[in-house]
Amino acid sequence: MSTTVERNAADPVLDPKAWDALIAALGEQDQPTATLAKVEELYQREVGAIIFTVMSADFDTGMSRRLYSNHPQEYPTSGYKQSAAGKWNDLVFGEKKPYVANTIEEIATVFHDHELIQSLGCGSCINVPVVFEGSVLGTINILDKAGAYTPEKVERAMALRPFAAIGILAATVTEQASKIRDGKA
Repeated sequence: MSTTVERNAADPVLDPKAWDALIAALGEQDQPTATLAKVEELYQREVGAIIFTVMSADFDTGMSRRLYSNHPQEYPTSGYKQSAAGKWNDLVFGEKKPYVANTIEEIATVFHDHELIQSLGCGSCINVPVVFEGSVLGTINILDKAGAYTPEKVERAMALRPFAAIGILAATVTEQASKIRDGKA
């Protein structure tokens, strides 16, 4: 029988230290980067990724905005892009389920930048929908070598959504606060 400490160590959602680290990141000045970097650190430890990005979703325009990227040259923050259409959109935004691909060929069916993705050593991805008030607020996008994302890793990526939600909400609050300070709200 495992102890509470062992269970908490195995599950960061139950680990007070993981939450304490996220709360500490929320207190830092460089928002939302500080908080989203802490979210990345957790995803890296628990799931693994070569590329890690966070996108917000704007249903009015059909655009997504990059809030965070660990590859800022190739995937700059605040960059906008048209949300993927078809099966990706139906699955992630409609059904609120993750999109998972474990080959570059699968990735190429939904992402126009598949050649860049492959050039960075990636051939698999998980796009994790983060839901707030019944709508997808944004996505956590992790990419790794081909075949990297087993069902267990997908389950783990989904289990980390509370951390991701706080990170995306921190970005939303930061943006609103900035508009208020600038007199644009």
